[in-house]
Amino acid sequence: MSSTYHHGDLRRALIDAAVEAIAETGPSALSLRAAAKRAGVSHSAPAHHFGDKAGLLTAVAVQGYERFADTLERSWRRTGDFIEVGAAYLRFAIDHRAYFETMFRPELLHEEDPDLVRGRERARRILYLGSAPAEEGVLYDRRALAAWSLVHGLSSLLVSGNFPPELAADPEAAFRAVAAGLGELRG
Repeated sequence: MSSTYHHGDLRRALIDAAVEAIAETGPSALSLRAAAKRAGVSHSAPAHHFGDKAGLLTAVAVQGYERFADTLERSWRRTGDFIEVGAAYLRFAIDHRAYFETMFRPELLHEEDPDLVRGRERARRILYLGSAPAEEGVLYDRRALAAWSLVHGLSSLLVSGNFPPELAADPEAAFRAVAAGLGELRG
């Protein structure tokens, strides 16, 4: 990010600045002032575009969900494999940690934001591709829910530095091995 914002898409510049700051300090520590300073704009610019810190973090989460869903969808189209979509999920968490850490922090976001709701739903639909339809009276396919829980848990452990070093060297292989060990997760 340049030290001074001159022209172009100010909203995008502020989101990019927020992502950079989140990568360094996490979403809880982000301030509108810090995002403005990083983008090289007045301290009031973020409030004008996002209203408050939750608004800026919601915009980051929306962008994160768009990229996340695109990643999952590309993996599904390329492989058609339920476990490979999980490996793509894990890779997204590693490569886009700032988004990942923000997307799953509902207490920091405007939960009712329509773009956020749409982004979450799109990602959720993709996560359930390849799984069997839910049984009558069951809200979710149990296999899909188990796989999602597994990969999210492993992703969270990894990005928070709690993954054992020997597994952190190749986390996707570790996920594939654990998933295969749990039985019929392939769709």
